[in-house]
Formats: sequence, C-alpha cells, structure tokens
Amino acid sequence: MASTKDNLQVLFEDNHIVIVNKRAGDITQGDKTGDKPLSDVVKEYIKEKYNKPGQVFLGVVHRLDRPTSGIIIFARTSKALERLNKMLRDKTIKKTYWAVVKEQPKKENDTLTNFLKKNPKNNKSTAYSKEIDDSKKAILHYKTIKKLDNYSLLEVDLETGRHHQIRCQLANIGSPIKGDLKYGFNRSNKDGSIHLHARKINFTHPVSKEIVQITAPVPDEVIWKACT
Repeated sequence: MASTKDNLQVLFEDNHIVIVNKRAGDITQGDKTGDKPLSDVVKEYIKEKYNKPGQVFLGVVHRLDRPTSGIIIFARTSKALERLNKMLRDKTIKKTYWAVVKEQPKKENDTLTNFLKKNPKNNKSTAYSKEIDDSKKAILHYKTIKKLDNYSLLEVDLETGRHHQIRCQLANIGSPIKGDLKYGFNRSNKDGSIHLHARKINFTHPVSKEIVQITAPVPDEVIWKACT
C-alpha cells in the first residue's frame, strides 16, 4: 500500500530539507508503473502543512529501491538541492544500512570490493572480481551486529553508490537479503519488501552547516523488531 500524507513518517524538516522514512513498496519518484511516488506525497504534505499556493518545489536528492525502506532526503529549495547533489558526488553524506540475511557471511566483518555491471533488460547487477567493460567499482563495509535464531543482522556502510550494490554484493558472498528473490533468496516476503533498511544518515546541513544525524525506525514487522 502506497504512503499518503496522513501516514507519512517525517524524521526531520526545516525550510530547506525534509527527511522521511520510506516504506517498502513506495517508489521515490515517478516511473513507468504510473504509481504515485513518494515525492508527490511529500509535496502534498508540504502544500497542506504550510498552506502553499501553486506548485511546491521538491528536489529528489537520492533514491531507494522500491522494496527497500528507510531514510530519504528531499530538498525544499533549489539551493539545498544543488548543494546536496554536490555532497553526494563528494561522498560527504554518510549512509548506513541494515540488512537481514539468512546465511551468516564467513567473516563477521569485512570490506567487499567488486565491479558491478548492470543489465537494463532485467534491472539486475552482476558482481565481478575484476573490471570488465561498462562495470563500475563498488566498495562496501559490513559488520555483523546481531544474530537471531535463523537470520543475521548486518550493518552496511557504503563507499560507493551503485545500482543494487548492497543486494548484489551480499548475494555474491552467499548471503542474499531476506525476501530478495532477484538476488537469490529462496522465497519472497508476503508484502513484496526485502529486509534492507536505510537506517542512519549523517551529513552537514547544506545551508545552516549544522551536523544532521538521523536514525529511521525499522518497519513494524516481527523480524525487524527482533533486530532492535
């Protein structure tokens, strides 16, 4: 079920940015499905809350895969959007993810370096150990932070932001994310989600220059709740 402005979970907002906790199943911005994107929901929320006439400006700074939940930053001004885009390019926005996997990786903590190549036909990336044509270098760091009865919770920090990077790289070491059929998990989650959550973000505010640190609550679901 798509988000509406009434069930939107806003984690932070001021005159320049708004940060929300995306629900699994929401699309960040419009695509060929024609489903209502989260960006439109946030626009409606701003328009109503601040009684804004006419069109509301909202810049999409980054996206999350549809089945993924967690933190999304939107820019409320063009100045904030321009500065946040530069911060993303400069890798000064630190993002931390939580991933639930069934197969505990051989190493509890590790750095994964691969070259990912995206296949647009099936919207899937493949990890290679060496650079090949049209591949992009992908680096992430993970550590095991909790062991459940049947699953492990990994905390993942990205150095690069590639297509399906976490999903692809964890699957490549034999630890696909719970519910992620596309990358080799044995069954889907009933709601179509995968157990990947953009948990924390840390960056310098593009206008005030203050440090912004946000943690997004996990989805209201049994395994996620066991992780906290």
